[in-house]
Amino acid sequence: MSEENKLSFKEMCAEFEVTPRTLRYYEYIELLQPERLGRSRFYGPREVARMKLILRGRKWGFPLEEIRQWLLIYESEGNEAQMRAFIAMADRQLKDLESQRQQLDEAMRELATLRSETINELG
Repeated sequence: MSEENKLSFKEMCAEFEVTPRTLRYYEYIELLQPERLGRSRFYGPREVARMKLILRGRKWGFPLEEIRQWLLIYESEGNEAQMRAFIAMADRQLKDLESQRQQLDEAMRELATLRSETINELG
């Protein structure tokens, strides 16, 4: 891959709308492994694809360590094993999100009730 097909550190931050601190942290915990030339870092297609998966996983509430382990499955066991692991992760996360939704619905009902009671007390 030629240098012009790779993203610099600054371009990677801009492309994915993340802070330099976030990008450095993802490297520190080994989610990303850019090529290094001196002090410069360059991100090729592999790292760009991984970043997309990381951000998607974060959006859905997966912990970073779980995302890291899931990405490692592809490297050690291949695509099919990674897809099977994703199904298990997704099933677990969907249950967690449903539980969170129920808790949020209950909190909203309680808040609405208390709001109504307060309005009634005011007259």
